Amino acid sequence: AAVVLSGIISALRINGGKLSEQRLLFLGAGEAGIGTADAFVAALVTQGIPVEKAREQCWFVDTQGLLTSEREHIAHHKQRFARKQPAVITDFLEAVNAIKPTAILGLSGQPGSFPREVIEAMGKINKRPIIFALSNPTSKAECTAEEAYKWTNGRAIFASGSPFAPVKLGNNTIVPGQGNNVYIFPGVGLGAIVSGARTVTDEMFLAASYSLANQVSDADLATGSIYPPLTKIREVCARIAYEVAKIAWEKGLTDREQPEDIMAEIKKQMYLPVYPHYA
Repeated sequence: AAVVLSGIISALRINGGKLSEQRLLFLGAGEAGIGTADAFVAALVTQGIPVEKAREQCWFVDTQGLLTSEREHIAHHKQRFARKQPAVITDFLEAVNAIKPTAILGLSGQPGSFPREVIEAMGKINKRPIIFALSNPTSKAECTAEEAYKWTNGRAIFASGSPFAPVKLGNNTIVPGQGNNVYIFPGVGLGAIVSGARTVTDEMFLAASYSLANQVSDADLATGSIYPPLTKIREVCARIAYEVAKIAWEKGLTDREQPEDIMAEIKKQMYLPVYPHYA
């Protein structure tokens, strides 16, 4: 959830949109999708948007079609996102055309469930559509990076759960983003360990999302990538850990004394995979 939210924030630096104006359509309403929507809603709440209003900017399509409050049986974790929608929509393309989302997010585990018609519809609705095919591994991705770029004439802002190779389109090479939680969980864990935090809060995960997004350079965005290169993962994790640890001390979530230099303490405790050579 935190890494996907970060990707959306980065994508908005490309298309110029505002987080408060996004309409998210999810394919798949399992824990991963609902958790991602919760993170998005939490970010909007910090901007002063009421939680119920924020939830209205998220729609879900699952195996039964568009998630609405008219269903007889709705799993508990889905109930807060069930919409009052009298029309019955069972097809994802129909949902795209009806809702006109700014972003579609695939967490369905169903390969190819973002077909050409869906991608092209997103391209008609949005100048720079956000298309996240997040199911792992790549064989289960809702579409490939090449499909997303090709069917939008290179306008899609794409991310996947597992890596796709750069795509050559005309004279341009576009680098897909990898929305993998490896960007988030080591830094959050490290920040909690260094600070001795008694709990890990939603605020910490939001801080991690923004920290990750802030580490995407203009050069990264110019290639189409909305995440920093994995070659920089140690620095990414250190900076996320700093934000997490700082919150622990600011909010009184630890009894451990705060060091004079939080970042120095973080780097001192980071594991170094360097082994001595023996003669």
